[in-house]
Amino acid sequence: MGSNGLTDETCERRLYIGNLDQRITESVLIKMFSPCGKIESEEFLWHTRGPKRGEPRGFAFIQFSTKEEAQLAKQKMNGRLACGRPLVVRYASEKYYLEMLTTAPKPFKVGIVSEEKKASQPGSSTHTGQMSRSAKIAAIKNKLKSLEENCCLKKKPRQGDSVT
Repeated sequence: MGSNGLTDETCERRLYIGNLDQRITESVLIKMFSPCGKIESEEFLWHTRGPKRGEPRGFAFIQFSTKEEAQLAKQKMNGRLACGRPLVVRYASEKYYLEMLTTAPKPFKVGIVSEEKKASQPGSSTHTGQMSRSAKIAAIKNKLKSLEENCCLKKKPRQGDSVT
């Protein structure tokens, strides 16, 4: 439990809602989750700059008045189809911890390597930077693949569960 007890209580009531279709609006999201309990707050995230400015970011946060309501919403809504996409519903704090657990240990240290160190390494060449880039791309692809397998295939939605 946190030092004041309040932080943990809030974490148990706050849900991360991910894999949202672009057509889902704030009001639709609230209508979908309202039957689970009283919603105290909702944060629908938007792109604030760049070419996608003003478009939804594909995730939101909802805080319920009790942890039991949040737990019910998580159980009922995780994996449920909304506009043809399975929703990802987790405790907001759980998302952070899952990312930490699924992040593979890095096989190389990211940073600037001095020319002196490069020269002392066996088989070093001027293309070391390119190899690092390839390794980074491979690591990102592996992480995406594992996230797809863990998140999207975890719970198969039942027929008739779609929400529009």
